[in-house]
Amino acid sequence: MHPNGRIPGRSPVAVVDIGSNSVRLVIYEGNVRAPTTLFNEKVLSGLGRGIAQTNRLDDKSVASAISALKRFRALCDQSGVEEIHPIATAAAREAINGPDFVAAAEAALRCPITILSGADEAHYAAEGVIAGFHAPNGIAGDLGGGSLEIVEVADGRIGKGITMPLGGLRLQDMSGNDVTKARAIAENYVAGSDFAAVAAGRPFYAVGGTWRNLFKLHMEQSGYPVHVMHGYRAKVAEIEVFLANVAKGDPDKLPGIATISRNRRSLLAFGAVAMQAVISQLKPSEIVLSAYGVREGYLHSRLWDEEKAQDPLLESARELSFLRSRSPIHNEELVDWSTRTFEALSIGETPSEARLRKAACLLTDISWRAHPDYRGRQSLSIIVNANIPAVDHPGRVYLALANYYRYEGEFDTSILDGMGSVVEPRLLYLARVLASLFRVSYLLTAAMPGVLGRLQWKQDPRGGFSLVIPRDLEPLLGERPEARLQAFSKIVERTLRFDVR
Repeated sequence: MHPNGRIPGRSPVAVVDIGSNSVRLVIYEGNVRAPTTLFNEKVLSGLGRGIAQTNRLDDKSVASAISALKRFRALCDQSGVEEIHPIATAAAREAINGPDFVAAAEAALRCPITILSGADEAHYAAEGVIAGFHAPNGIAGDLGGGSLEIVEVADGRIGKGITMPLGGLRLQDMSGNDVTKARAIAENYVAGSDFAAVAAGRPFYAVGGTWRNLFKLHMEQSGYPVHVMHGYRAKVAEIEVFLANVAKGDPDKLPGIATISRNRRSLLAFGAVAMQAVISQLKPSEIVLSAYGVREGYLHSRLWDEEKAQDPLLESARELSFLRSRSPIHNEELVDWSTRTFEALSIGETPSEARLRKAACLLTDISWRAHPDYRGRQSLSIIVNANIPAVDHPGRVYLALANYYRYEGEFDTSILDGMGSVVEPRLLYLARVLASLFRVSYLLTAAMPGVLGRLQWKQDPRGGFSLVIPRDLEPLLGERPEARLQAFSKIVERTLRFDVR
């Protein structure tokens, strides 16, 4: 029997990422445009530790990694994984005893391992950024334990990438654990990368666990209200002091450090100096955190072109709609209905705003099983924190508020808990408009399909617009739908009436 909490027809696929710092297994529900994680585990084996001095993988680290890989294979078998994609990066590629390790690792996993070159790492990191963002245009940088890959991403295309030995463990080793020396090493490599000409003034998409933890700390220190790393943006001027403090201080004494696991803290300073080198030499406009990296990029590269052309935000919203709403078909009807309403009433939208509106329609009924008093807040919490790609944080807040207000009706900004600083007034207004339209629509449909496609807006000769209702649907009208139509009328500043024909 297929589990009801899963999308039918999908076969689990796994990526085993054998990096210089960690060995990780990620099992996805399927390889689709917006993959959902079924299982995720990492072991910090530290394969790359000391390799700068010895050019060898440490025996203890190898034993840790092989033990983890045996467990990962068992977990894949337990989860019904049909495809396993093991990939190995800098440490396995560069060490003298790398081939022996790879042979043992393949025996543990019972399948061949793909050894990525530096150029491969850069390419898949960039492909991960393409998979995780809507029309990214900037520079992708993937900081691992052994290397830093930098590559340009623009208009869906991936430029030529470079790899540098600036991973956290490598910097720590090359500098003798001296942060000042590490900064000089990083500055020298990044300055020689010749990326400044194409990077200046553009976003820098930061990939990799050390950078994610670094900016998780920045998020905590700044009191940022949206606790999702993917899409977190920081202006360069806002983080220069923060980076300096991380680079020079005892990590255990940094404010907010409790949010960072202890085994990740030792590399924060080296991640900070690598980021300082990026900022000083490449001069990006802002830093954008990406939770999508080489693993997601590798899977994305295996999709058909038709699948790559899909919008991952809308695909994720459709999945949640299918799994949690009363009628996914009704939600699709809401997309068309809201489009026709905005066009008929001349409610202007940019293409980006229209895209968000469509996603909000698909998500609008995902909290119906909650107690009526808490449906709004559950919608707000689920959507703001959902594992959905290709939406920035202002967009997340818009999606959440459109569905919060759809249940609550009162457009009270006090519930934002600081999120008002994330979303601009324009999106707040559009969230109110869409929520008010939802409130009218649900009283006419009971969240079931078959009604919205039969409704039409017509200009009324008396002024304003009439919502034309077919005569056989007249019994759906009443005091409550009329009250909600008039509430919608006030928000959009149009005279609106029901008209039965």
